[in-house]
Amino acid sequence: MAAEMAQQPQVIAALTGRRTELVRQITSILPDDLSGIVLLARGSSDHAAVYGRYVLELAAGRPVSLAAPSLHTLYGAKVDYRGYLAVAVSQSGRTPEIVTVLERMKAGGARCLAITNSPDSPLGAAADMVLDLDAGVEEAVPATKTFSAQIVAFALIAEALGAVPWNGSDWERLRAHVEVVLGDDTPARRVATIIGNSTGLVTVGRGILYSAALEAALKLKETTSILAEGYSSADLRHGPIAVATGGLPVVAFIAPGPAAPDMHELMSWLDRRGARVLDVSEEVGAALPLPGGLPEMLVVVPAIVRAQQLALWLARHRGIDPDAPAGLSKVTLTQ
Repeated sequence: MAAEMAQQPQVIAALTGRRTELVRQITSILPDDLSGIVLLARGSSDHAAVYGRYVLELAAGRPVSLAAPSLHTLYGAKVDYRGYLAVAVSQSGRTPEIVTVLERMKAGGARCLAITNSPDSPLGAAADMVLDLDAGVEEAVPATKTFSAQIVAFALIAEALGAVPWNGSDWERLRAHVEVVLGDDTPARRVATIIGNSTGLVTVGRGILYSAALEAALKLKETTSILAEGYSSADLRHGPIAVATGGLPVVAFIAPGPAAPDMHELMSWLDRRGARVLDVSEEVGAALPLPGGLPEMLVVVPAIVRAQQLALWLARHRGIDPDAPAGLSKVTLTQ
């Protein structure tokens, strides 16, 4: 896991180095009159798709939804996808239900794009275009470099769809920020000792960083077996906030932007309730600090790298091998 985390700057640089050609290819497969976009994924890839929902809908000005694969594989739904772009995301490209559903979306009239680290996989064969992450082999069960690459891939799709609030120089800045985070894991080690042997933990974000909260919770569950739950700040207020007492660790993801005031208000509320708030942000005194200066929509990458570091060091603190968590496998063959 640690070795694959360290490869993320190079993976990002290689993927963004193909930016012009990838945007051209994506543009070439878009429906002539785009009605909407549907995203298809499971696991970590599903959390990348949550990010995709935000950036693609903002760029395209069209509705973007997350597909429910079971509607097709279990209930036999027949859906008209004419005018839609279907984007399937899978590290391995071999999850049977994702392949099957993409094939059905294509039969229903969708133009199909696969984001995968295995371009010659069944998923790649089912798509009109493959966006190859080209991240190299990922052997650890917890996805790290492929998740970051999926986030970058969605941002590149957004560039093909419309105006975006970042430019070419921001991609180089993103790679540099990830290098800075990887170069100092002291904050993650410190927070791992604070969390210690806690049995539960909450992660929270809003807007663009909601996906980071979801993925961080999964990484912590996978690597440490802690009961970690990811929420948007809005959903946390609708009942679950009742558990945020007695020193419960809460990892909060914050970036400058429209969601920041709500997150600050929530952090103050949680602190008053007795939760232990640990922020991932570029603010002075952050528990898990980030470099400043990136557009909000790209902050998710260095933020999730901080979460990966935390998962790694919390696993080590608990005497667990983060590369091979008990009961898990790299490829999950759901139907």
